[in-house]
Amino acid sequence: MRQTLRRSSTRPVPLEHLPDLDQLHRHAREIFDHALSSVDPREAVKQAINVNGPVVEIGGVCLDVSSQRIYAIAIGKAAGAMAQGLEEALGTRLTERVLTSSGGHPLPNEASLAAAQAAFELLDRANDEEALVIFLISGGGSAMIEWPVSDDISLSDLRAANQILVTCGASIAEVNAVRRAFSAVKGGGLARRAPRARMCTLIVSDTNRGDEASVASGPTMNTPPGAPQAIDVIERYQLETRLPQSIMKAVRTAARTSQEEGLAPALESHIVLLDNGTALDAARSKAEALGFTCAVLHDISEQPIETGCDLLLSRLVAEPSSDPFCAISGGEFSCPIRGDGRGGRNLETVLRCAIRLSESELNNGQHFVILSAGTDGIDGNSPAAGAFADETTIPRARELGLDASEYLARSDSYGFFERLNALIVTGPTGTNVRDLRIFLRSS
Repeated sequence: MRQTLRRSSTRPVPLEHLPDLDQLHRHAREIFDHALSSVDPREAVKQAINVNGPVVEIGGVCLDVSSQRIYAIAIGKAAGAMAQGLEEALGTRLTERVLTSSGGHPLPNEASLAAAQAAFELLDRANDEEALVIFLISGGGSAMIEWPVSDDISLSDLRAANQILVTCGASIAEVNAVRRAFSAVKGGGLARRAPRARMCTLIVSDTNRGDEASVASGPTMNTPPGAPQAIDVIERYQLETRLPQSIMKAVRTAARTSQEEGLAPALESHIVLLDNGTALDAARSKAEALGFTCAVLHDISEQPIETGCDLLLSRLVAEPSSDPFCAISGGEFSCPIRGDGRGGRNLETVLRCAIRLSESELNNGQHFVILSAGTDGIDGNSPAAGAFADETTIPRARELGLDASEYLARSDSYGFFERLNALIVTGPTGTNVRDLRIFLRSS
C-alpha cells in the first residue's frame, strides 16, 4: 500500500546543528561519482574489440577483414570517447571515421546536416567497397546528425519540431516515433544507405534494456515492434496545429507507407556496451561499501515527474530498516516545461522532493539527502548535471527570500539551487546512460 508523507508542525533543525548531514552529502556524491566512472565509453569499446591478425573480434563475434576496409561512424554524446577507444583498439586497421559530436543538441543545426552528409558519403563508399562499417551509437545523437526525408522540410522546421517534441511531456519512445517519420537518418535510415556493406553497431544506451532501437532514434535499426505511431503521439499531445506543416505532411506520408523497409541482415548485429543498469549496479555496490542498506527501484524510471517524486519519497517512508538506507533509481522522468527558466528533469526532481520533505514529518532525528543528476553532465537547458537537497533546503531558501514554488512554476530549478550553492556541475562527461537518482537516509 502506498504511504504518503504527512505535514510536520515542527520546524526542521538548522543545518549547523546537524553534524552528520555533511557526511551524508559526501556519500551521495561519492556514490554518483563511482557510478559515473563505471560507464566510461572509451574503456568499454576497447574491452569489446580484439584484433588478432586479419581477424577482428567484436563482442565475441569474429570477422575476417583481411580484404576489407573498416570505417566508423560515431554518433551521440559519447561519440568522441567511443571513437577514441575504437582507434586505440584497431590502430591502423581503421580506414576512416565520421564523428558527429559537433552537431547540435538538443536541437539540430547546420553542423547536424553536415554530419549527415559526411556519413552518407562514407556509407556510399563503404557500400561500393563492401567494407565493414562499425557504428558507435550513444544517446543525444538524435539532434547531432539529421537530414529530412523531404526537401520541403527546412532546418528551421526541424528545429521547431524537435523543440516542441522535447517540451510537450511525451516519453522518449513517443518523441522518437515522430522523429523517425520526418528523418532520413533515424529508424535505420543511415544503414539503408549501404546494403552491401557489413555492419556492426556498438551502443552506449540511454534507453531501457531491450529498447536499443531508440538510442539516437535508431539510425541503424528498424522501428521496434509495438513502438508508438507518430500520428497517435501527435493526437495525444495535441501537436497537429503546433508542428510545421512540412513535418505534418511527412508524418501523414509515413503513416500511409510501410515502416518495415528492408535492411541488411548485418543490422541485427548490435552490442550494448553500457546502459543505465551499469550505473545503477555500480551505485548500489558503492552504497553498500559505505555501509548503507540499499534498494534499486527499477520500477521508478519513466513516470511523470510529480508521480515519480512521490513514489520515491513514499519508499523512504515504507522502508522499515533502522540502518542507514539508500534508494537508487534511474531512467528519465517526463518533465514538461512551464516557464522560461533554466533547468531540467533532474534539477526539478530535487526541487520537488525538497518541497515534499519540508511538508513532511520525516524529521525525527534522521537526515535525508536527495541527489539527482544526468550522467551526460547536462540537465535540460542548464550547465549543471543536477543538484542535491536535504530536509533543511527549503527553510534555508526561505531565509534567503526564495519561494520554491515560484521557481518550480517557471521551470527555474537551476536558478533556485544556484542561489543555494547546491548544484552538481561536472561539465560534459562524454557518456550518456540516462539519469541517476540517489536518496540517502541516516540511521
